[in-house]
Amino acid sequence: MSRTTKIAVLVSGGGTNLQALIDAEKRGELGAGKISLVLASKPGVYALERAAQNGIDSVVLPRKDYADIAAYSKALAETLTEAGIDLVVLAGFLTIFDEQVYAAFPNKILNVHPALIPSFCGKGFYGLHVHEAALEKGVKVSGATVHIVIPECDAGPIVLQKAVEVKQDDTPETLQRRIMEEAEWKILPEAVRLFCDGKIEVEDNKVYIK
Repeated sequence: MSRTTKIAVLVSGGGTNLQALIDAEKRGELGAGKISLVLASKPGVYALERAAQNGIDSVVLPRKDYADIAAYSKALAETLTEAGIDLVVLAGFLTIFDEQVYAAFPNKILNVHPALIPSFCGKGFYGLHVHEAALEKGVKVSGATVHIVIPECDAGPIVLQKAVEVKQDDTPETLQRRIMEEAEWKILPEAVRLFCDGKIEVEDNKVYIK
């Protein structure tokens, strides 16, 4: 029996990507992975309700309780390490952390970004801003990317990508919804499964799937 890979999902809001992961785990689609912890950057977010409904332990680590990013990052790294976490998944986690977390989890932090990196990524590109920029540019396809998180924003090795058609009458909201449904909720669980099953190898900032 292969060892269970303990997953922490970090959230700041409603937790739709968390729900996609919970549903995938229930269908047996996370391989050896088990969501063991939901960590929220603020109290009262709906993602915590999702954790409670599914019997998943949760913890709230509010950024405002800490003097600076370094103190917050130290607490974050310690909380995850003490919980025995093997993989950290950022699912709409909007709080910045520093190298202490990267050092504790090298190549073990995944993020899903709602565009095809390197398009519409980097500083300031989050939430609806990404889709507004894509529509402003008039792109015909957008999509989502799951990548390994490194200190440089949205620059880590790409694990999976999926393209989604952009329609002429799209608004940022309709495009956001379609990318979630057709791309994010499919490739995030798949990337987590690949990690948990030991299929991801990182070399020269590139991911090779075994």
